[in-house]
Amino acid sequence: MSNTQENKKMETAIVKETKHYVHAHGMPARGKILMIASSPAISEQTGWPIGFWAAELTHPLHVFQEAGYEVELASTSGGRIEMDGYSNPEDASGYSAHDVISLGYMRQDWFNNMLANTKKITEINSNDFDAIFLVGGQGPMYTFRKNEDLNRIFTSFFESGKPSAAVCHATALLLDAKKSNGELVVEGKTWTGFANTEEDFADNAVGQKIQPYRIEDEARKIAGTTFKVTDAFASYAIEDGNLITGQQQNSGAAAARMVVGQLNR
Repeated sequence: MSNTQENKKMETAIVKETKHYVHAHGMPARGKILMIASSPAISEQTGWPIGFWAAELTHPLHVFQEAGYEVELASTSGGRIEMDGYSNPEDASGYSAHDVISLGYMRQDWFNNMLANTKKITEINSNDFDAIFLVGGQGPMYTFRKNEDLNRIFTSFFESGKPSAAVCHATALLLDAKKSNGELVVEGKTWTGFANTEEDFADNAVGQKIQPYRIEDEARKIAGTTFKVTDAFASYAIEDGNLITGQQQNSGAAAARMVVGQLNR
């Protein structure tokens, strides 16, 4: 290649720049986000103790804190909450051993204190927050669905136009959640949640049916709404107006970034 050709190639090279806001330590919070997780329960299918999925709390939490938002954690019954065993990066199964974000949070005293002292959702005033984010896990299949108190607080955010997000099995609430006019929150909306292919994977991994019902099966029975899923365990989130949903545990950060994007407009 001649010097002229080489110089021309260098001149046409594309220069790329990137900028991503990171909240500096000690700066005032830009707002406040409410995260809600399931209180501990027992699965009627497996007999296992169940609760929230660690990554669906910690990965969005990391996004929110990096963006400068204060987070308060509440739960369906208040008090101590527990993560699903397979979601614990220190679990003997090794299923989530790769989850260094959750592992890092678990080393923080303030984080463990937050898990031990959650407010009950009936103690929450939605006017104190700028957005709501429902954390998934196995517990929500029992504690979120048809929960009138959770329905009330979620729709108060949604009808106020605030970012209203749910990830994975937390979307169980959306199967029945109704607005003040009696219409379903998902009426006319496109949304996602845990996919049948992912349920098949989980069932095969443990050798039995894990969930009492499936999000995708139930969602596809609802008229007037569009439920979508993509490849199993891909990061996938949908923003339809101020309703934001994520498919599963790998989608929490993506959904959280959508929440931050709306708050920063």
